[in-house]
Amino acid sequence: MSRSSFRRLPSWLLAAALLSVSACGGGGDSEPAAPAGPTLPRGLLLALSQFEVGADGKVLPKPGPALLEMLAQRDGVWQLSKLEDPDSNVFHKAMVYTPPGGAPGLLTLGGSGAFLKLWRGTPAGGFAAETLWTKDFGGKFSRMRDAEVADLLGNGKPTIAVATHDQGVVALVEPTEAGFEVRELDREANTFVHEIETGDLDGDGVLEFYSTPSEPNRLDGSVQRGRVKRYVPAAGGEPAVVADLGDRHAKEIYVGDVDGDGRDELYVAVEGHVKGKGAAAELVHPVEIRRYEAGTDPKKGAVVATIQDRLCRFLTVGDLDGDGKKEMVAASFRSGLWLLRPDADPNGKWTRTQIDRDSAGFEHAAILTDLDGDGADELYVASDQHGELRRYTWENGRFEKEVIYRRKHPTAFLTWNLMPVPADLVPQGEAAPLAR
Repeated sequence: MSRSSFRRLPSWLLAAALLSVSACGGGGDSEPAAPAGPTLPRGLLLALSQFEVGADGKVLPKPGPALLEMLAQRDGVWQLSKLEDPDSNVFHKAMVYTPPGGAPGLLTLGGSGAFLKLWRGTPAGGFAAETLWTKDFGGKFSRMRDAEVADLLGNGKPTIAVATHDQGVVALVEPTEAGFEVRELDREANTFVHEIETGDLDGDGVLEFYSTPSEPNRLDGSVQRGRVKRYVPAAGGEPAVVADLGDRHAKEIYVGDVDGDGRDELYVAVEGHVKGKGAAAELVHPVEIRRYEAGTDPKKGAVVATIQDRLCRFLTVGDLDGDGKKEMVAASFRSGLWLLRPDADPNGKWTRTQIDRDSAGFEHAAILTDLDGDGADELYVASDQHGELRRYTWENGRFEKEVIYRRKHPTAFLTWNLMPVPADLVPQGEAAPLAR
């Protein structure tokens, strides 16, 4: 049986098949039982908010502690471990961070209260946290919303660029010999900054980073103005607006060389507009994926794809089929998952293919990453509407879907982010639930 065929088998069936093969051996000394399935070198971090569930099974509008879920596949079984932080009621992001001279840990961005923490395992089997930065920003909310790690100062140190709510603070958290030093680069009252991305659009070898400030969130799809701003900490200077979105805004951007021309591009998922409310609501402007290169007029980004939806909170880029060319996946609010491929279209439009119509969520967290190390990325998606964590792989010219985690109360959880993690940082856990 080919590797891809084994990959498509459910874990219980794979285990049964391997045990059956082991039991059918001939006489003599018995051979050790074969493992039930693969052990992957990398796992996943899920940053979440959770809500209490009443005795009657109804989800209550009362948030619980910030929740981090850690998944690793061992012997064919997805193991689940959890970490909670009562200092916050949401983890907006979690990722691996290794300070200079230190051991790797799990970096979390918490909201209400706003905490940037680094967690490491303890000999007793739990986690201990080091607070790198905490602050009350002085508005209605205090949230660490997003972060990226890069050598942003050109000194070889893994500096953390952080975006916050709701006073528009963008800051650098730099490791020093004495600990961590925080420097605010920007502050705008009554402003939400949703996203940070790093890259080098002008190709000068000096890293920039980009943020997405906007007016406070409006959940009805009405006008919410926003921009994308660029910062170049190693060169100094003031932040610059590189995408002026007018009366629209973006919560998601991606910076990287998607088209393979050797130069980074900025992609902006511009949120849609809805006119009217309830049954009379009408989508008057769909989601647009706009492309900006170095020097592009901030008001003239090129639209490479449109999606008939009002929200798109995740763009993720990788190589699903292992052909060495990058593809983009857009995870929209209600209309599902879309595969976008750069093409030589004279109008600049990309090929758009539906991966799964029946996948949805308010954030709809998604990531393309190679957890099994076979050279092709898999797509991992939190379809919160269904309470499922799913994996999609490209097999024989089509997408194969596997549910690796299913929640008993889907609406009690909101998944904000997915990130890869070395499996040895994930504690041994219980089998991830699949039955409700």
